[in-house]
Amino acid sequence: METPLKMKVYNSLTRGLEPLEPMEGGTIRFYTCGPTVYNYAHIGNFRAYTFEDILRRVMQFNGMKVKQVMNLTDVDDKTIRGANAAGVKLTDYTKTYKDAFFADLKVLNIQPAEVYPAATDHIPEMISLVEKLVEKGVAYKSDDGSVYFAVTKFPGYGKLAHIDFDNQRTGARCAADEYDKENVGDFALWKAWEPSDGPVGWDSPWGRGRPGWHIECSAMSMKYLGESFDLHTGGIDNLFPHHENEIAQAEAATGKQFVRTWMHCAHLRVNGEKMSKSLGNFFTLRDLLEKGWTGREIRYVLVNAHYRQGLNFAFSALEDARKALERVDRCVDALAARAKDGEPAPDFAQAALDAFTAAVNDDLNTPKAFAALFDLVRETNASGTCSKAVLDVFRRMDSVLGVIFFGKAAKTEVPAEVQTLLDARAAARAAKNWAESDRLRDAIAAAGWTVKDSKEGQSVTKR
Repeated sequence: METPLKMKVYNSLTRGLEPLEPMEGGTIRFYTCGPTVYNYAHIGNFRAYTFEDILRRVMQFNGMKVKQVMNLTDVDDKTIRGANAAGVKLTDYTKTYKDAFFADLKVLNIQPAEVYPAATDHIPEMISLVEKLVEKGVAYKSDDGSVYFAVTKFPGYGKLAHIDFDNQRTGARCAADEYDKENVGDFALWKAWEPSDGPVGWDSPWGRGRPGWHIECSAMSMKYLGESFDLHTGGIDNLFPHHENEIAQAEAATGKQFVRTWMHCAHLRVNGEKMSKSLGNFFTLRDLLEKGWTGREIRYVLVNAHYRQGLNFAFSALEDARKALERVDRCVDALAARAKDGEPAPDFAQAALDAFTAAVNDDLNTPKAFAALFDLVRETNASGTCSKAVLDVFRRMDSVLGVIFFGKAAKTEVPAEVQTLLDARAAARAAKNWAESDRLRDAIAAAGWTVKDSKEGQSVTKR
């Protein structure tokens, strides 16, 4: 029998803590805004993806089944500009960043979603949804062949962001995929083709063009999760306009509540400042790996702060993560070496698990969850227990946290196929072929290994 879900989470729609329970059956259906594949994902993006991974794992921790859909935005303003500037097909341009994204997920030990729909594979569904909105009178065609959603014709517009329309500049059309909160106005559902789009475009009832960014998520989420589903997540920067527009499109088309619970994670800053290439504090995951940090050290920093609190990412935090994880490794490895069958479970193990469970079910309170983990480390070291039940508690906690090696910290023989990739990467770096070096690092990561570079050369560890 499945354990009933006991989680409470903060719902951005109602602005309060609420139980998270499936609307029907025993499965939570949830949608997460995935990457726009015009570049390598940066650590701010992965703050959101690791938050969603913790959320997914806590639901499973509570005995729930999960159906997660994460989209891949492979057509929008950014991807079109990038592909045309590079002089390559849109599909070829985005494939590089799709492959890199999936390799990065493995490095960070992020569980895969059940479905990864790409926008370019779902154009018919988007056209159908736009047609329905036009038929219902909440969308209209402009003179240039674009189609816009009329926000004043949807009475519920603004309920997620709690927008006060009296103090907003309204009435303008917002053609760009992304815009500021001050630009409340009719937004593009279908964008008419223009010369700057180059070869990118699809035929539609309104002429050649391509979908707006917002319609993509509404169409794909409803295709795979139904017209109404349990949960939608993303970064706080997506709350408005993107998520607000998703609600408007879906609910205007169906007349049903689109999503019951919305969850958003706060921004990530680097050394107290907004991440910016001009400030030299803009990092992709591979940038940090090149500096010698591991995926689990980066994951530790990303998940060790509460998701609704701003996260200040600093190299000192990575150093602290390395020391903390070494402490956990030593404890777990020593316990595994001496553990015996039949040894009774000490009281402190259940107490630590109870504290951990209460923490993660309280709106994913990961700081308190890590505190429970380190209480268990301290008591295990002090007691010298030989109980395998304590090792099981460590495994139970790590089913959520995803940062413990369980013996993998020891030196492991590198398989021949991985060594071949390492040798090829060393040759590429010697030839200063950085693109090939990056490609090979991704291949090594996909095989389950993390590469570190130092003055002595490259080394590899099993994740």
